[in-house]
Amino acid sequence: MWKNLWWWVVLGLAERPWKVADARLVLEDGSIWRAKSFGASGTQVGEVVFNTSLTGYPEILTDPSYAGQFVLMTNPHIGNTGVNFDDEESRQCFLAGLVIRSLSIRKFSPPFNFTSNWRCVETLGDYLAERNIMGIYDVDTRAITCRLRQDGSLIGVLSTEQSRSNEELLEMSRSWDIVGIDLISGVTCNAPYEWVDKTKSEWDFNSNGRDRETYRVIAYDFGIKHNILRRLASYGCKITVVPSTWPAAETLKLKPDGVLFSNGPGDPSAVPHAVETVKEILGKVPFLEFAWAISYLGRHQLLGQALGGKTFKMKFGHHGGNHPVRNLRNGRVEISAQNHNYAVDPASLPEGVEVTHVNLNDGSF
Repeated sequence: MWKNLWWWVVLGLAERPWKVADARLVLEDGSIWRAKSFGASGTQVGEVVFNTSLTGYPEILTDPSYAGQFVLMTNPHIGNTGVNFDDEESRQCFLAGLVIRSLSIRKFSPPFNFTSNWRCVETLGDYLAERNIMGIYDVDTRAITCRLRQDGSLIGVLSTEQSRSNEELLEMSRSWDIVGIDLISGVTCNAPYEWVDKTKSEWDFNSNGRDRETYRVIAYDFGIKHNILRRLASYGCKITVVPSTWPAAETLKLKPDGVLFSNGPGDPSAVPHAVETVKEILGKVPFLEFAWAISYLGRHQLLGQALGGKTFKMKFGHHGGNHPVRNLRNGRVEISAQNHNYAVDPASLPEGVEVTHVNLNDGSF
């Protein structure tokens, strides 16, 4: 039997029990990285950034702030726990693609499932394929991360199409730029809606004040994450989520107790209407203390510009769940989850603006 099977393999009549490299990641610096594909097929362009989180890839996949970007996970083992829908942070996956070192997949026959978690409902590969998101694995993510740290974030093209030449893909990477693109319009909601879902009790780390009505909140959706809304709702906030273009005058008519400007993708300078909205509301409605903590999530740039400051593109940004931040008001160090490629230039802030939090890795606000 084994002899006959060997001849089938030699003749190419039997499927190989392993996957061969069938994808390329071509970076704008001219480097070409061969890899194996999973999820969707095709050709996609995006900015390559690295994320240092050890886990939480379902939340990363559905974080709207990653629109237009390939996310490279520095943790080598991804997919081990599969995917469940309760961890999704938005209505869909917005990132351009996923780059990982080692993928937990089904192998051989019968289809053994190499994911292990009681909450798992499907594999990572199936999840991405259903949502038309490309992914690659068996690529040297450590080497790519070192390159990004040295040279900064790079534009890349991910392709499974063998008909496209390396030169063609390189030209695509060099002719596209994420700077100046309005990515918020592609992730925001289309119309206002009320948010009522709360954090499930088994996941609530602090139930003090839960179910008590406190504030009427207007949340601007620049790419908001569901868990932010769940946390506010768990403390009794009545939340209305509005599109990124919602007029400030309409917000003021509702007389909210506070306004939340959410996290979101891309260059803050590409959305001047958002900056104008913040300007019109400043001083008229309190920003929630939680809204100031949006500096961890990337919307502090809008506040900085509204106050007269300028923003700049960081070398490789902050992407991960382990960034230490000093609270300058009380001196405490807080561990934060961050995802942004832009920061506020401290020298551009006018006199009277108070900085409350500083990243201890690089000193940025």
